[in-house]
Amino acid sequence: MIWIEHSPHAGREMAGAHPFLVLSPRAFNQKTGLVIGCAMTSRQAHNPFAVPNPKDPAQASYILADQPKSFDWRKRRARRHPWGSVAPSVLQDVCDRLEAIIQLTR
Repeated sequence: MIWIEHSPHAGREMAGAHPFLVLSPRAFNQKTGLVIGCAMTSRQAHNPFAVPNPKDPAQASYILADQPKSFDWRKRRARRHPWGSVAPSVLQDVCDRLEAIIQLTR
């Protein structure tokens, strides 16, 4: 997980700095300067594609599988998130929900 600046944004997209679950491999990220992943928020908003992330029991956290994004991590000043990574079961849940949306394997 990283912190990354989401602004500028448009429409219903998130703005400001938010945690971001990186789904693309490090080799891709380093070679292209891009990261592909999903934004995270503390507001669930009854979204069936929001995956709970129990990393911090003191504050609710959700990974938005319905908002995959690609960012230039260098230009957006990405930095490591103190949580490090998500549990394998959370990552699998995010991937399953994203697959339901984009249907790459069908």
